[in-house]
Amino acid sequence: MCGIVGYVGNALSTKPLDVALGGLRRLQYRGYDSAGIALVGPTGLTVVKRAGKIDRLEAALFENPAPPAYAGLGHTRWATHGRPTDANAHPHVGGKGRVAIVHNGILENHLVLREELAASGVAFGSQTDTEVAAHLLAAAYEETGDLTAAMLRVVARLEGAFTLLAVADDAPSTVVGARRSSPLVVGLGAGENFLGSDVAAFIEHTHDALELGEDQVVTITPETVSVLGFDGRPAIARPFTVDWDANAAVKGGFSTFMNKEIHDQPDAVAKTLLGRVDAAGRLHLDELRIDERLLRRVDKIVVVACGTAAYAGLVAKYAIEHWCRIPVEVELAHEFRYRDPVVGEKTLVVAITQSGETMDTIQAVRHARDQGAKVVAVVNTMGSTIPRESDAALYTHAGPEVAVASTKAFIAQIAATYLLGLYLAQLRGTLFADEVRAVLTELRAIPAKIERVLESEERIRELAISMADVGSILYLGRHVGYPVALEGALKLKELAYIHAEGFAAGELKHGPIALIEPGRVVFVVVPSPRGRDQLHAKVLSNIAEIKARGARAVVIAEEGDDDVASLAAEVIFVPPTPTLLAPLVAVVPLQIFACELATAKGLDVDQPRNLAKSVTVE
Repeated sequence: MCGIVGYVGNALSTKPLDVALGGLRRLQYRGYDSAGIALVGPTGLTVVKRAGKIDRLEAALFENPAPPAYAGLGHTRWATHGRPTDANAHPHVGGKGRVAIVHNGILENHLVLREELAASGVAFGSQTDTEVAAHLLAAAYEETGDLTAAMLRVVARLEGAFTLLAVADDAPSTVVGARRSSPLVVGLGAGENFLGSDVAAFIEHTHDALELGEDQVVTITPETVSVLGFDGRPAIARPFTVDWDANAAVKGGFSTFMNKEIHDQPDAVAKTLLGRVDAAGRLHLDELRIDERLLRRVDKIVVVACGTAAYAGLVAKYAIEHWCRIPVEVELAHEFRYRDPVVGEKTLVVAITQSGETMDTIQAVRHARDQGAKVVAVVNTMGSTIPRESDAALYTHAGPEVAVASTKAFIAQIAATYLLGLYLAQLRGTLFADEVRAVLTELRAIPAKIERVLESEERIRELAISMADVGSILYLGRHVGYPVALEGALKLKELAYIHAEGFAAGELKHGPIALIEPGRVVFVVVPSPRGRDQLHAKVLSNIAEIKARGARAVVIAEEGDDDVASLAAEVIFVPPTPTLLAPLVAVVPLQIFACELATAKGLDVDQPRNLAKSVTVE
């Protein structure tokens, strides 16, 4: 889950340092336990690293400026092996300082390799698995004199998931990278080239990039990029163009990235919907390159995802089953392949992920394809592993999401899965053309409705401040409101570090009501009174039960729903929205509440403790 950046240019300058630090600032969402840089110039190798956030590294460099260089590496760490200390921070060096290496992932056989190296006289200075790779690389470089050849020898000995970048003290015009089941992309410049764990590492400098495949080694110089397979044979990396700029990855006047990204949501939905309808008014998904005959034969859909993305999948389940009449299962990706799931040639697996690099979801995709299923990735990040390994990709267009806790990616994932469901319904004839058009019209109205919810931000902030000392909050929802409740609780846990739990409202009397006591705060997502199946009345009954026991019900309800006012302690109204689309507006107040409550507690909402944006290890 670490962030890595590499750079090489044809001029001796401070740019390698500038690129490394700038990239690390934009990648800090991937890990912020420690940070470090390695530079290569005429004076050899310079390594500076510090535990803590990047400002500690910058302070050290201000006190002792680094020399000009031709090439550089940067790393921001999410700790796995070894505590966050200066010694455990990356880069790690081997061969008495001859080579420096940074690493994302986990080397599963590091203990065996460490014992072997220690027996040969190598002294270790850290507790990390990464230092093993540094010493292996140094030994291989000593024998070959070629950094690429040395890297090929090293990766042949490593087990696990990893991305490695390396430089050598006497090769200032070369950076070598390697990837296995861990992200790495190439940025293409003029007289310079870049490497990064995602495009945010170099977006300030270039929009032209290459996707690296599985088990590939890449060597960049100022003028060239060469790619080999782990077997040493030439390999192909696919070019792509990044469709957002560096300004999208800055706060833009907001106090936090999360606050900005909550406000980005109307645009995220609009862009995800953009260009999906052809001249004849039919839904047309260019990226969905799966034979229509196969899609018509699908008899089951399985959504695989983790965390917030899994809750987006739960929302999608209600809509897709209703529109397509296909059963939908939603599986946590880390459980999917371990329970011997029943999937086959008539199963469509939908993998939902913001980063496209979630390791549990990658493994679920591979298992599904091994069983003969077709896989569609719903993903935000171009050039990432999951869309490359899937049969088709449906990209959201939310732009970079820097805050660790997901907001706009969640909204965009729901919108994208709605598009998938409508497309399948159109293809299979379970909805008439005018019915599809009607839903698309309602979807296009969602951005304006989210804007209206955002107008309530100040009131929600005041509510959050008043609850800053609350120790536990419960969330209830019914139908599509249930996954919204789960997501609201998750946001509060992630950001405010207090107990929060989401329940299906119908379960209240089956156990959770024992938690209801005087003063307890309970958020309730109320379905539209215009909906079907008496759900509105049933949830009002839940609110009455909560009130009767002295708890405080905070209700998310549709404008014009006067029945909730006499029961709820607080009502946050959202614009009227068709039932299946309601999560797109109902979740926004819960996001704002979690963000503002954490802010009131003085916590870092962009970088919550112990979390990283992209979970690239199992």
